[in-house]
Amino acid sequence: MVNLIQNAFQQPTTCARNALLLGLCCLGSATLRAADWPQYRGANHDGISSETILKSWPASGLRQVWKTPTDSGFSSFTVAGNKAFTLVRRQADGKEDEVCLALDAATGKELWAATVGQAKYDSGGDDGTKENRGGNGPRSTPSVDGDAVYVLSAYLSLFRLDASSGKVIWKTDLTSEHSGKVIPWQNAASPVLDGDLIFVAGNVPKDLATNATYQPLLAFNKKDGSLAWKSGTQKDTMTHATPVATTILGVRQVVFFTQSGLVSVATESGKELWRYAFRYNVSTAASPIVSVDIVYCSAGYDVGSGAVKISKSGDTFSVRELWRTPGNKVSNHWSTPVVKDGYLYGLFGFKEYGKCPFKCLEMATGKELWSSPGFGPGGVVLVDGKLVVLSDDGQVLLLEANPQAFKELARFKAIDGKCWNAPALANGKLYVRSTKEGACFEIGAN
Repeated sequence: MVNLIQNAFQQPTTCARNALLLGLCCLGSATLRAADWPQYRGANHDGISSETILKSWPASGLRQVWKTPTDSGFSSFTVAGNKAFTLVRRQADGKEDEVCLALDAATGKELWAATVGQAKYDSGGDDGTKENRGGNGPRSTPSVDGDAVYVLSAYLSLFRLDASSGKVIWKTDLTSEHSGKVIPWQNAASPVLDGDLIFVAGNVPKDLATNATYQPLLAFNKKDGSLAWKSGTQKDTMTHATPVATTILGVRQVVFFTQSGLVSVATESGKELWRYAFRYNVSTAASPIVSVDIVYCSAGYDVGSGAVKISKSGDTFSVRELWRTPGNKVSNHWSTPVVKDGYLYGLFGFKEYGKCPFKCLEMATGKELWSSPGFGPGGVVLVDGKLVVLSDDGQVLLLEANPQAFKELARFKAIDGKCWNAPALANGKLYVRSTKEGACFEIGAN
């Protein structure tokens, strides 16, 4: 490429200039095909990758790059700067800790481990098996930005760690410093980065000292951990769902899925833009899904799903419910779907371990177009027009993203253990993990 550029300058002919433009376009395309996966469900919080992948897999499955133990929990991988990050549960000095791991993304070798809190959890993850410690482990996923790794622990401590060493740069405790309250099953939401801010729902009760308004939606400055703003009302108690930063009708906003329903606020100021009341029961864990001006949300425990259309007149937003379906048949327990061309693709059902179906729904109407059983709650990524699905028993499948019919293209057994974790796709590699192990596979087309 350097020679091509030099020749173009030395030979200012039409052919040389065309060759330069073609070369630069090819270089740009190669760059776009590979990307980091720096946050839970990807850079844009939507489970969608811009990469190009293999569409024909060997019968034995994708080539394994590495595999390593990952003890307990449902934390997913994030990948950036040639490192993969996740949270695990480890025992040391007679106690169990929640630990952030940094692995070499190319080899799986552990680079550092940083303790971020106690590993003590309410009973969870019971699917009737005798698997080691079930799901009693970390459920949040680290976020990465340049030389920083951000972690929100089970007990609501927000950390900035040095990505090279794991050293704590700053820490803020939402319970002691912001009067937070830990919810049952502890925190499962991941910190969301957008611009210079980090967004979390802190479940902050009324400040009795100052009689301040109860505002549980929080934004922190990522550089020093200082509070940038707080928003919401007493009804907006945190859930296990990770918020989503997005742009709707030209306005950048972060959508929280709280116990009151969906609450959207401006990213820079925390000003409330719109809200949608949605029933809460026991736990809400799947993130909202945004497609242009339609927002979808869902919860288990017999709550169901629904979608709203967002409108804007001047600076004022309004919400119109498009549909709502109660019950567990059309619900996402914690496995968040993806959306393509107005159609939702994902794992639906409640506590149907090993058998819950993969479905396609029309997002604007809630109409079910097809359903295929036998997956169990896992995770899904949309990439290169295809769906890469991780089932709860460690199967990785390649499916068509086609609203007309279910079509399986490939599958293989990737890992052992319980896989209630979302997969990650970065720089031509697929990263999956379970309560026992994490693994990396070659999936890139080049």
